[in-house]
Amino acid sequence: MSLVCRVIPCLDVAAGRVVKGVNFQNLRDMGDPVELAQAYFEQGADEITFLDVTATVDARSTTYDVVRRTAEQVFIPLTVGGGVRSAEDVARLLGVGADKIGVNSAAIARPELIDDIADRFGAQVLVLSLDVKRSGATPSGFVVTTHGGRTETTLDALAWAREAIDRGAGELLVNSIDADGTKEGFDLELVRLMREISAVPVIASGGAGDASHFAPAIASGADAVLAASVFHSGQLTVADVKEVMMADGIAVREVHA
Repeated sequence: MSLVCRVIPCLDVAAGRVVKGVNFQNLRDMGDPVELAQAYFEQGADEITFLDVTATVDARSTTYDVVRRTAEQVFIPLTVGGGVRSAEDVARLLGVGADKIGVNSAAIARPELIDDIADRFGAQVLVLSLDVKRSGATPSGFVVTTHGGRTETTLDALAWAREAIDRGAGELLVNSIDADGTKEGFDLELVRLMREISAVPVIASGGAGDASHFAPAIASGADAVLAASVFHSGQLTVADVKEVMMADGIAVREVHA
């Protein structure tokens, strides 16, 4: 595990705006991504994650512009995912200011994409994004899904994570579809299982609803915690979360006013 744990706001971006729903449905406009990213930077966020939730060819140019404008204003790592299908897509996103790139569906369809990106840019650039559901159909009890959890694959989540790490993934973004939008806390069993098999950092995602939910995810083995709704709604600030984590004895990067 990392010595200092990271708090990462996630911005789901569609057509140049931040949106949020439950299980990726009933999306609502939450604001301008550059303005929100800057606000989270000022609150003490350690990284920002952008996910292009439409990820069409037309929306991709919008994403490049959003990443470029954000990188000019926000001086923490930016991870960008959604619609990345080739090493050329990665090159262009890095060229406009992204620091790390998330891959999901395209890597499931063509696992060699992970090798391509890691070989060309290094494992530190590559984040494997996993949308995971509980399932009795796999040995681990967890299955990888696509399309925001609506389409189940046949991939066992832990086996796929191991394969991706072997191919060169430098980080795992583990999103619990079951917990997403519930605001009842992270899926701690899923975090523990991913920690057991992973030699790379694990980011816990899905289910944050209170400042007290973040520390248990770290205690279960996450190196970082990611959330969206609680930040976008103003229910919590990054500083609020870090204050509670520090009170629980977790090392975080301090927030300076």
